[in-house]
Amino acid sequence: MQNRKRKKIRKRRAHTTHGYGSMKKNRGKGNKGGSGNAGTGKKADSKKPSINVGEYFGKYGFHSVKSRLNTISIYELIIKIPEFEKKEAISKSGNTYNLDLSKSGYDKLLGTGKIGGKFNVKVKFASEKAISKIESAGGKVELTEKKKIEIVEENSNEKSAEDIE
Repeated sequence: MQNRKRKKIRKRRAHTTHGYGSMKKNRGKGNKGGSGNAGTGKKADSKKPSINVGEYFGKYGFHSVKSRLNTISIYELIIKIPEFEKKEAISKSGNTYNLDLSKSGYDKLLGTGKIGGKFNVKVKFASEKAISKIESAGGKVELTEKKKIEIVEENSNEKSAEDIE
């Protein structure tokens, strides 16, 4: 007959301290004092100088809308021609491709890479580099949504050195 050895944890069941003596020893996280920045002290005398309360507590900043744009680079245009054909976003006339990127789900054209052919691209946004590369290859870029560029004028309330004297 086989003699099976019990695990040590089973031997200590019903013994309150599990063999560690006093109750205050070996308490896990409670013995450690918490985790992370526990005890940073948000209130009264327990404030700690190492934490700047104004920055540590609360939510700050914003999420950029730019990160939500679906982008594509110039070098990907030729690679993804079969994908564009499935979505019926591309047509060829002569040696020029007519491409509507908004039909295939792209919002912005970026200028990374070399262009291999003429493309007439219709897209919401495009970088200046992408536009110049496509136009230098003999193609065109049509922007469906133009970004509004606000020109900040100098503040007229500023006083010059002559006005102060």
